[in-house]
Amino acid sequence: MDAPPIHDIFVIGGGINGCGIARDAVGRGFSVFLAEMNDLASGTSSGSTKLIHGGLRYLEFYEFRLVREALMEREILWRNAPHIIWPMRFVLPYAKGLRPAWLIRLGLFLYDHIGGRKLLPATRTLDMANDPAGRPLKPLFRKAFEYSDGWVNDARLVALNARDAADRGAVIRTRTKVVSARREGDVWRVSLKNTATGETEEVKARLLVNAAGPWVDHVLTDTVGMNDVHNVRLVQGSHIVIHKKFDDPRAYFFQNRDGRIIFAIPYEEEFTLIGTTDRDYPGDPHDVKISDVEIDYLCAAASEYFAEPVKRSDIVWTYSAVRPLYDDGASKAQEATRDYVLKGEGSGGAAPIVNAFGGKITTYRRLSESMLEKIEGFLGKRGEPWTATAPLPGGDFPATGFDAEVTKLKTAYPFLDARLARRLTRLYGTRARSLLGSAKSNADLGRGFGEDLYEAEVRYLAENEWAVTADDVLWRRTKRGLHLSREQAAALDDFMRGMSSQHIAAVE
Repeated sequence: MDAPPIHDIFVIGGGINGCGIARDAVGRGFSVFLAEMNDLASGTSSGSTKLIHGGLRYLEFYEFRLVREALMEREILWRNAPHIIWPMRFVLPYAKGLRPAWLIRLGLFLYDHIGGRKLLPATRTLDMANDPAGRPLKPLFRKAFEYSDGWVNDARLVALNARDAADRGAVIRTRTKVVSARREGDVWRVSLKNTATGETEEVKARLLVNAAGPWVDHVLTDTVGMNDVHNVRLVQGSHIVIHKKFDDPRAYFFQNRDGRIIFAIPYEEEFTLIGTTDRDYPGDPHDVKISDVEIDYLCAAASEYFAEPVKRSDIVWTYSAVRPLYDDGASKAQEATRDYVLKGEGSGGAAPIVNAFGGKITTYRRLSESMLEKIEGFLGKRGEPWTATAPLPGGDFPATGFDAEVTKLKTAYPFLDARLARRLTRLYGTRARSLLGSAKSNADLGRGFGEDLYEAEVRYLAENEWAVTADDVLWRRTKRGLHLSREQAAALDDFMRGMSSQHIAAVE
């Protein structure tokens, strides 16, 4: 019996950094195996504020390199995934007694000019008495600044990076826990356990990438066996979702009296997303959930601006995640760096490991390129950087061509109503055609689970995007959970559990 192959790289963690690294590495010719103990993007990467942004407030902390890199990434990512990433204008009301107008203008001037902006429009000043953006706000806000950033469907960004990595030859295993990783000379012996079936296996790799997010230190201590490890500062960020507070397509950037900021963002057509909080988190990242203190904070902060207060009774959904920020010793959670730090070790013939600490979703692609520089330092160069110009699955159409793509889908499938055609294009881009196949009517899409979620989409997600449970589909792949009843969600879960093994087979 032949011995199993030795992979070049084993990646621990199926969040945005792990999947981005796997995609970049396999595209350069490395053999890659990635294991995620839960679902893809089930931690930090589905709990962000869902912005592709430079981080305007990070200028206050002199994070100029990070901000510039993030600003440069906005249009690169938009071009490569115009279905799940799109431009958004942000309205920053001027509030007396907080940051002075000259400081805001200076920050926005830098924001407009240090990031190579080409397609995104520049900053402008608004008269809130005459601009529609002033209507939902209290009349005391008479002036505002409007600037550009971007929006991203964060969990789908992860799934599409994983899909592209798998299409190029990477092995992607979800619900697979790394039980131990031990050096055997110049290779790693990695023991795995399938958390659904209990089956175990061993994999060998020349290099280990630890991209476990909030669990990165846990991997080093419990899995790899290192002692006295402390690299990350766990910071909780929570959000609330309420019924739509305003009709304007622009988002709001609100300053708070404590120096922190929150966003109020149009969300999933019918809702407004408000967040985030910033506080140190001492518990297990698995158990994170929004606290009463955070709910009160977000409601109160938003109510300082909106003419109609935000109340607890307005909330339809909340989510919370733990950000693994690199611990730079900052006194406050909101001041801790959002930059990433990569640390590698492995000398004298010992199998190398490279750890990824910190980072933000906007810079995941650059983090991946930096990680490949580290990897190539150990394993040798295989290929050139390539992801800056490579569309993600479904994103092979012009950045400004989304509406045209919706029209193409509607023309190809005339039975689709306009809303469903737009939603499918938003989630799957050109791959919506693979999902719909030869369908000629809604009946051909199979069982309906409520709203516009049909069996064809569920099966596509199970067969192509590692979806196993209703939560995978409703809250990470589609956000249809905001629209389905508890009974409908339970029916979907029963259906998925009953799907035959060929429909939920590994998609490697």
